[in-house]
Amino acid sequence: MDYTWITDQIAVGGGIWDEDRMLEVVQLGITHIIDMQVEFDDRPLAEPWDIKVEWIPIDDDFLPKPPEVFEQGAEFAREALKDPAARLYIHCAAGVHRAPMMALAILCSMGWDVEQAQVHILERRYVVDWKDVYVESVRSFLRAAAGKDSQTMSKGSN
Repeated sequence: MDYTWITDQIAVGGGIWDEDRMLEVVQLGITHIIDMQVEFDDRPLAEPWDIKVEWIPIDDDFLPKPPEVFEQGAEFAREALKDPAARLYIHCAAGVHRAPMMALAILCSMGWDVEQAQVHILERRYVVDWKDVYVESVRSFLRAAAGKDSQTMSKGSN
């Protein structure tokens, strides 16, 4: 299976596709999966192993992605990673565009700088191909999230 650990708890890679690869996922200690594939839904393969799967089917079409896509993944990841024993696998078909894009959004939602997170991911997973439209989609998500935080704070001070 093609995967790369980008942190102690987060791995990024390509599709799982079948029971043999799901067994590899189990042996790696993966407890949570974010599946970015339109092409394949991991949930039936993961169910016997009690691995939690967030299926976020996104086309790799080089078009902007809405902030809600990243919020869904970031919320799932933040909740999962509260447990220090949790291991999250973020994947698409090849682990080159969609999965790294989601990993970038997750790291940045946890306080990483966008450029530093990009370098960090690329240094570990050299096949990543940062498409400008996807990076800008992550930036739009971060701006939207910052706006929500500002609104929440201003409502709380009234």
